[in-house]
Amino acid sequence: MYGGDEVSAIVIDLGSHTCKAGYAGEDAPKAVFPSVVGSIDQMDADDDNENNDSETNNNNVDSNKPKGKRRLYVGSQALGLRRDHMEVLSPLKDGVVVDWDIVDSIWDHAFKECLLIDPKEHPMLLAEPSSNTQQQRERTAELMFEKYKVPALFLAKNAVLTSFASGRATSVVVDSGGGSTTVAPVHDGYVLQKAVSSSPIGGEFLTDCLMKSLESKGIVIKPRYSFKRKEIQPGVFQVTLDIDFPYTTESYKLYSQRVIASDIKECVCRAPDTPYDESAYSNVPMTPYELPDGQTIEIGADRFKIPDVLFYPPLAQTIPGMDNFADIFPSARGLPQMVIESINRCDVDIRKELFGSILLAGGTASMQQLKERLEKDLLEESPQAARVKVLASGNATERRFSVWIGGSILASLGSFQQMWFSKSDMQLAGMKSMELRIYKENALKMRTMGCISCHGMRSILDSKYTHLC
Repeated sequence: MYGGDEVSAIVIDLGSHTCKAGYAGEDAPKAVFPSVVGSIDQMDADDDNENNDSETNNNNVDSNKPKGKRRLYVGSQALGLRRDHMEVLSPLKDGVVVDWDIVDSIWDHAFKECLLIDPKEHPMLLAEPSSNTQQQRERTAELMFEKYKVPALFLAKNAVLTSFASGRATSVVVDSGGGSTTVAPVHDGYVLQKAVSSSPIGGEFLTDCLMKSLESKGIVIKPRYSFKRKEIQPGVFQVTLDIDFPYTTESYKLYSQRVIASDIKECVCRAPDTPYDESAYSNVPMTPYELPDGQTIEIGADRFKIPDVLFYPPLAQTIPGMDNFADIFPSARGLPQMVIESINRCDVDIRKELFGSILLAGGTASMQQLKERLEKDLLEESPQAARVKVLASGNATERRFSVWIGGSILASLGSFQQMWFSKSDMQLAGMKSMELRIYKENALKMRTMGCISCHGMRSILDSKYTHLC
């Protein structure tokens, strides 16, 4: 038993754009920071130590320790400070971890700098993508038990946690995050793996489309480090532009520009009510936006064109600089097509229920009018007998953090506390057997709470799942 008032479980959701961490039972994560890190080769770091160390002594000291032959900088504050030769790296590619040193640094930062806890004293619930492999789970468990010495661990699928956060055991979860969009049907608390579909189009791709479109109009976003803005009188600023830093890497420059472009996208963009048409949207009113350097720009049709790429991906090819889109993402499909294809891969008996419970989750899904547009398109393209219902929290924060919130609810339930597994459990049973145990116990728990039907319960405990052992 690891629950109760004395010891709180920690919930961590490492997404493609941000890492969310906090205590189970709370309504929002305590720490949210980028899931990318700054990296400097140790040879370069040694050369620049005298210049940089005095400035960074108070900035995430424990997280910025050397990893092998490189120094990693984790967190918004550390990444916000420009450093010579610093590359910006992501530990994930297509939702799968490719650099465990970076993941280790991110967890380290979350524990020591953000939550200020000793991981030995708290059980950990980690969210994982639906596409996570057996090797990835084993590596995760190994790191948690061997390095951090956590007393107990639980791995839960993103889609299941989102479904759980909405109080539904069966749904289609449309999770549109920073790096990709995933559609995953959940039936009686179990992800139907054969029906999961994904697209490389996420928030970062839309941000890149917006940047290219603005550049084609002569608007170049200047990174914050490239200018100085000083208030000389109340409300009057003096701006010094084009400060030269020759050793700034392209990846850091792009990261700094994306931060600003992402804010533009979140502030002014909204999904159009109908498919984007150049002539129909050519005369839409312009919306002003003030850049950090004081320059005010006006954005017109791009406010609607960029979000519509989610619904019609080939539209990206009409944006200057995105001409090679088809070569990069040959199989990209729009959101409505992904949802319908995913539901059609499921058993015919549950399709009606799935059409009536489509959940939106993720940061990109928080875009204005996205819910209404997706529901409209699905009504037009789905079978006539289907009653389409797209559900999304009215609170953008809840939609953005729905995976973490589902984990927070789950790990704080009294009926969940028997489901944690320890290092000795994993060593005795093996990871595959642990998966089966977790899955069956999850079904039993949801059944006791009235979330799963008797028929669903029998199918979950059916012998067809014993191949996991």
